[in-house]
Formats: sequence, structure tokens, C-alpha cells
Amino acid sequence: MDEKVPGRVTIAPEVLATIAQLTTQEVTGVYQMSTYWTRNVNRFLGNTRVGDGVQIRVKNRQVSVNLHIIVEHDVNMLQLGRRVQAQVTRAIEELVGMDVKQVNVHIKDVHYPAV
Repeated sequence: MDEKVPGRVTIAPEVLATIAQLTTQEVTGVYQMSTYWTRNVNRFLGNTRVGDGVQIRVKNRQVSVNLHIIVEHDVNMLQLGRRVQAQVTRAIEELVGMDVKQVNVHIKDVHYPAV
């Protein structure tokens, strides 16, 4: 059903941030989003915070995503980062239909359970 209809569809960056955040949190090995860093940097830069641990930029109809996460202690961080990149890219492309230019994963800390 690709028929053209007059008008346009606008998707807020907050929607993209929510998709990226929820998708990231579903990946096994991600403990949680790192909220402290993005709150302080966004406040310093004067940016609108679009999601805890998530920064979204849309330019020329391409999405760039920065994710700030805390990981479980027993995971291969490189493999986890690549899984997060793949899953977030897939989710945005399938749910929104926008091209993903990049997904940058920033591992901010490691969670060790209390003994």
C-alpha cells in the first residue's frame, strides 16, 4: 500500500529516542541506560533531552543515535555493543521507515551485583 496521499508524516525525535531506548533495554547484557551523563551534557549544551541515555539527531532524513549504557559484568562488551547497534538500526528502519546513518554505543559503567 504505497499510494501517495497529500500531506506529510512527521515523527518527533522523542519517538525515535523511545524506540532506541526500549530496544536497547531489551538486549541481553544491558543493565540500564546511563542517565546521569546525558542529563548533564544536554543541560550544558542547551539541548532538549530526548530520552535518558539517548541522543538523537536527524539530518537529511537520516538518523544518528548515541546510546549511553551500563552493562552487566559478565558480557563481552564489543559483541554486546554490536548487538545493540544491529537491533536499534533494525527497529528504527522497520518501525519508522527512516535510514539509520549510525548508532554509537557508549559503555559508561559495568554493573556488578552485590555479593
